[in-house]
Amino acid sequence: MQTIGLIGGMSWESSAAYYEGLNLGVEARLGGLSSARTVLTSVDFAEVTALQEQERWDDVATILVDAARGIERAGADFLMLCTTTFHRVADQVEGAVDIPLLHLADVVAEACRAQQVSSVGFIGTTFAMSRSFFTDRLSGHGLDVHVPDARHHAEVNRIIYDELVHGKVLDSSRRTVVALIDELWDAGAAGLVLGCTELELLVHQADSDLPLFPCTTLHVAAALDRALA
Repeated sequence: MQTIGLIGGMSWESSAAYYEGLNLGVEARLGGLSSARTVLTSVDFAEVTALQEQERWDDVATILVDAARGIERAGADFLMLCTTTFHRVADQVEGAVDIPLLHLADVVAEACRAQQVSSVGFIGTTFAMSRSFFTDRLSGHGLDVHVPDARHHAEVNRIIYDELVHGKVLDSSRRTVVALIDELWDAGAAGLVLGCTELELLVHQADSDLPLFPCTTLHVAAALDRALA
């Protein structure tokens, strides 16, 4: 079994979902007392979020590069960023270490193509929806990507940062996000990418008539495939 390197803390709820998913996955695949070999470092979400809001991406990259180098020194065989938004600096992180980065967008795009879905909606943080660093990577795999109208971005961001990262899951917020999924369906999306780990706490396949592509679940499965190959 390979050792999986995780850069977490963005948010800790996301990191907990990754850690749980990896260990449950190893247990299911290998049985007995098996658990995942991991190296996890967790950054301060408040610090990196403040830097993101100030567009100080070089400083964000410095923090995550330092984390990645520590993970590499600790013996990880490959690296994962337990976040969508901070994939904004994924190229800098990958370029600073000698172990491969399992890029989230590549994993999600592969899952969409495997189900013959070529047009997807994407819901995430305001930053991830309004900037092209993640959606362009999806498009590079031949996907047509739709995002909610900008007038909805602030409310989705509020749900993520004021509720979900604190473990609050509200039915009213679920209805809001499901309504956005329906709008994206009307716009031509044939599937929906849940582009933020915390959204997987809120919306499940039973809530949507579109096939959902939950980023964290797919990322974890791809990591298990690699680690156990």
